[in-house]
Amino acid sequence: MKRDFYEVLGVDKNASKADIKAAYRQQALAWHPDRNKAADAEEKFKEINEAYEVLSNDQKKSAYDQFGHAAFDPSSGGFGGRTYTDQSGPFTYTWSGGNNPFGSNTDFDFGGFSNPFDIFEQFFSASGSGGIFGNQSRRQQLTTYKIELSFIESVKGVEKEVKIDGKNKKIKIPAGVADGQQIRFQDFILYIDVKPDKLFQRDGNDIYVIQNISIKQAILGDDIQVPTLDGDLKIRIKPGTQSHTLVRLQGKGSPNVNGFGHGDFYIRLIVDIPQKLSSKQKQMLNQLDL
Repeated sequence: MKRDFYEVLGVDKNASKADIKAAYRQQALAWHPDRNKAADAEEKFKEINEAYEVLSNDQKKSAYDQFGHAAFDPSSGGFGGRTYTDQSGPFTYTWSGGNNPFGSNTDFDFGGFSNPFDIFEQFFSASGSGGIFGNQSRRQQLTTYKIELSFIESVKGVEKEVKIDGKNKKIKIPAGVADGQQIRFQDFILYIDVKPDKLFQRDGNDIYVIQNISIKQAILGDDIQVPTLDGDLKIRIKPGTQSHTLVRLQGKGSPNVNGFGHGDFYIRLIVDIPQKLSSKQKQMLNQLDL
């Protein structure tokens, strides 16, 4: 049974964002597997990150305060909506409709640290050891360079050749880096600039894509091709699908940059409502008992 997220971070429900962030930093430093060698350190660290991901996001926090863990459990109906799970294909599709907190007009809130390496920098600085990042004075002397990545490169990871101090160097960008993050190498810092993608949007390690379907497809159901991080995928539209229904591909989102699992991939189905109808189409609709 999952522990209460507030209990995990050691804060109460009235805690401010600053309190939640401070509690996360403290807990993450204490339980990071590179520092804490306890057998359950990795699980504790994952639990702490999961709690912070929810409580640092206003919409997710509001849903959690109202529904608890059931707000993010597809089997419970997800925010009072309906769910449908199809395991006939290579993936498990979880459909959730109803009052989803990530509405079509909702801006994505990445929440948390813009740079997940902050937690490691704090650790090495606090420990008094240079570690892989070097000491404080050394860090302040490092030059920062910016590199631009496509959305897919940031999610999948990529090897790039860059010019540093007039010399060409091959560097590996880890899978799962996000816009605004920094990677510290031995003699320089690399700032990540991820170009916006026409199809995909990212919220933490979850990836979202919008797929338009026709009224006919929504009513009768259909098999359609949708874009994913691994290419087009055929999915089945359930008859009677409502607009803004989410199809969830579990574990098919972005990998965690620190290597702790993957996010989910969500397909938001938007039903296209035609603005103009012919007389014949209007007549046919009027004859339907909808």
